[in-house]
Amino acid sequence: MRWTDVNDIAIELADNHPDVDPLSVNFVDLRKWVLALEGFDDDPDHCGEKILEAIQAAWIEERD
Repeated sequence: MRWTDVNDIAIELADNHPDVDPLSVNFVDLRKWVLALEGFDDDPDHCGEKILEAIQAAWIEERD
């Protein structure tokens, strides 16, 4: 996975953190969790606030 695989990342986050409300996760923790995902292989420096917002939004959608 890469930073642009927003929906795949959201699915993995939902599976790995089923009891977490995505709205309660700050971007520092969200970035750490994404980097720790199995299969994630992208440059950690290629992530910005807009990407994290998109991941958070997709995670919210995945939970609903």
